[in-house]
Amino acid sequence: MKVAIFGQYYQNDTRPIIKDIFVFFNKNNVELVIEEKFLAILYEQQLLEKKYKTFNSYSDLDQSFDILVSIGGDGTILRAATYVRNSGIPIIGINAGRLGFLAKVQKENIESFLQIVLNKEYTISERTLLNLEFSPKITDFNHLNFAMNEVTVSRKDTTSMITIETSLNDEYLNSYWADGLIVSTPTGSTGYSLSCGGPVLTPEVESLVITPIAPHNLNARPLVIPDNTEIKLKVSGREEQYLVSLDSRIISVSNNAVLIIKKADFKINMVEIPHETFLKTLRNKLLWGEDKRN
Repeated sequence: MKVAIFGQYYQNDTRPIIKDIFVFFNKNNVELVIEEKFLAILYEQQLLEKKYKTFNSYSDLDQSFDILVSIGGDGTILRAATYVRNSGIPIIGINAGRLGFLAKVQKENIESFLQIVLNKEYTISERTLLNLEFSPKITDFNHLNFAMNEVTVSRKDTTSMITIETSLNDEYLNSYWADGLIVSTPTGSTGYSLSCGGPVLTPEVESLVITPIAPHNLNARPLVIPDNTEIKLKVSGREEQYLVSLDSRIISVSNNAVLIIKKADFKINMVEIPHETFLKTLRNKLLWGEDKRN
């Protein structure tokens, strides 16, 4: 087996997690290739002595890899997706963060879950991505014009609201007067969209969610639409620019730009461990089914 390992940062409480991961894979003679910057941190912290191969670009990950292990939280997985892209390499998240809707493997169960990975007893959950284009074209994102969680527009250098004129398949929908607007995938429905009052979608649903951020009109509600819908956004406001984010990647955009959002032509494969289902994660993370009155 050949495994890529990615992590964005190092914290003291991840030391035993990292140790357990490397001990397990080395004991089972798994070939490991580590993201270059993350490996440098592990050497600096004297967590590793053995020399490992590295990768620093999506072009370094090919079909020879069986899986990518992400060490961190959900944000780390979103970053890992930018390395995997359309290669089809499955991602499994080891949760060294807090909430962890995507990073499901907890530190107490690392060895047992990695054994499932080694035995290839897992299933794959395909996750829809969003593609973003601009008219006129903007090249800041280059090839990173996709998002696993959401595409968001928001105000920049002002406390005033912005107006987001929204069309679906070239039919006018609404002009949202708000702090911003979120277009979310089912995966992202448990993220920023949820915190703004959006619904939770199960990963296999073929839908997207449009969620306004602090809308001025209280009748502006989240809207669920088919995922084959083309969404166009045109933003206006008191300032000349606003912010556009694809997951955690942010740029400033001029008001005259039109955003064109649609489903990407590839998906990200997430590893599903038996008995660690999406519904179980919802119950655990959102404390559903628990009586908290006492």
